[in-house]
Amino acid sequence: MIIQNYLETESELLHSILNSIGNAIIVTDVDGKIEMINRQAEKITGWHQQDAIGKPLKEVLPLIKWTSEELYNEDIKKVKDSNILEFHENSLIVDRNGKDRVINGNATPILNGNSQTIGIILCFQDITENYKKEEIVKMQKFESLGILAGGIAHDFNNILTAILGNVSLAKIDSHPKDILERLNQTEKALNRAKYLTQQLLNFSKDGLPIKEVTSVSDLIKDSANFMLSGSNVKCEFDIPDDLWVIEADENQINQVITNIVINAVQAMPKGGTINISARNINLKDGEIPPLSQGNYIKISIQDHGIGISKENLQRIFDPYFTTKKEGTGLGLTVSFYIVRNHNGYISVESELGIGTTFHIYLPASSEKRIDKQRNLENPILDGKGKILVLDDDDTIRELIYVMLGSFGYDVTTVADGTEAVEEYKKALESNSPFNVVIMDLTIPGGMGAKETIDILKEIDPRVKAIVSSGYSNDPIVNEYEKYGFKGAVTKPYGIKELCSVINNTIVISD
Repeated sequence: MIIQNYLETESELLHSILNSIGNAIIVTDVDGKIEMINRQAEKITGWHQQDAIGKPLKEVLPLIKWTSEELYNEDIKKVKDSNILEFHENSLIVDRNGKDRVINGNATPILNGNSQTIGIILCFQDITENYKKEEIVKMQKFESLGILAGGIAHDFNNILTAILGNVSLAKIDSHPKDILERLNQTEKALNRAKYLTQQLLNFSKDGLPIKEVTSVSDLIKDSANFMLSGSNVKCEFDIPDDLWVIEADENQINQVITNIVINAVQAMPKGGTINISARNINLKDGEIPPLSQGNYIKISIQDHGIGISKENLQRIFDPYFTTKKEGTGLGLTVSFYIVRNHNGYISVESELGIGTTFHIYLPASSEKRIDKQRNLENPILDGKGKILVLDDDDTIRELIYVMLGSFGYDVTTVADGTEAVEEYKKALESNSPFNVVIMDLTIPGGMGAKETIDILKEIDPRVKAIVSSGYSNDPIVNEYEKYGFKGAVTKPYGIKELCSVINNTIVISD
C-alpha cells in the first residue's frame, strides 16, 4: 500500500510538472500508444487526456505527412531506434475539432538504464499564427503586383514611345543641335525607366531586412508617385525640409506607403487628390500607447473617398478582412506588422462620405547623415589613372571601355574574376597598379565581385574596388564597406554617375 501511494504521488508530481511547461508534451509507449498528454497538448490537439490514453499517436496528433500506415510506422520505428524525429515548420495537423494547425517540434526516445527504448516523448509548439503572418506577406506582394501591373505597363509604354520617337527623329535630323536635343530627351526617358525598375525591385526583395538611415521625405514621394502612375488620382505633399531621418528597411516602409495609397485610390474611383504630410514630433510617455517617449516622424495619408463605417473601422487590420470586390484584404494587415516591427504605430480615422486618414508613427534616428557616398558631389575626374573592369556582359564591357576612355582613363576589361586577379597581379608586379577596380557582383559560372575582392585584398590590402550590380537592394551593395569595397554603383548608370563613384572612391580612400 505504501509503494502504491508513493507511485501515485510520483505520477501526480510528474503530471503537474508537464502541465506547467509552456510547450505541448505527449508521452507514448514504445508502440506509439498515448500514455500522457499535458494541458498545452490538449489545447492544440482538442483531445482530453482521459479520452486520449491508449489511442495511437496518429489519431491524437494526425500529421498530414502520415498519409499511410507505412509512413507512420516508419517514423515510429525511427524513434524506437534511438533517433530524434523533427517536425519541421510546415508540419500540419487537423485537430479533433477539424481546425488546421501548423506545429514544429520533435519526438525523442525515452531510454532505460540499459539504453533500450521504452517509450517516446513528443515536444511541440503551435506556430499557426506566425505561419499565417508569413503567408500573408507573400500573398500580399502578389496582390500589390497585380494592382500595379496596369499602371506600370502604361508608364513603360509612354517611356518606350518617347525613346523610339526620339531615336527615329535623331536618325533623320542632320543638324547636330537637333540630334543632341533628341539624345537629351531619350536620356530623360531612360532615367524614368530606371526609376521604375528600381521600384519594382522592392517587390522582389528576399532574405533578412536591411535597415539603414533613410530619408523619409524621399521614400514617401517615390512610393506614392510610383503607385499613382497611370491612375486618375494625384498627390499633394506637405513635407518640411528639416524632416528627421529614420533607421528602417526602405523596401518594407515603401510597402506600407504603397498599401495605403492603393486603398486611397480604390476609395476614389472617380479620381481625386491624396494629401500626404509628415511632421517631426516628440511624444511623452503614455501619450500614444503603445509608443514610448521619444522623437518620431508622423506621416499622415488622407484621401477624400467613400470612407469607412465605424463597424468596419475596428476590423481593417484583421487578416483577410475586406469590403472590396477586388483584393484579399491583406495590405493593411501587412502594413500593421511592418510598422510594429519598426517599433512604430499605425492608426486610422474615417467618416463615411468624407474620407479616411492613416497616421503612421516611426521612431526618428539620432543619425544626421544618410550616406557619405550619396552626399558627396565631387567633380568628374580628368581621367588620369588605370581602371580594371570586370563584367560578363560584352556590351557593358565595351560601353564602359568607351565611356571611361573618352575621359582619358586607361581601361582594361575582363569577363571573369580569375582574369581580373591575373591582370591585377601583372599590373602590381610591373609597378603600374590599377587605381580602381570595378566589379560586377554576379558572374554566371565564374567568380564575381564577392569572391574576387577577397583574393585581391590578400594580394593588395589597399585595393580600391567598386561593386556593381543590377540588384540595388542586395546586402553587398547596401553595405559594401562591410565586404571590403570602397564604393558601389547600381545598374543602369550613366557616365556622370560612374565617374562620380570613381571620384568618391578615390577621395574617401586617400
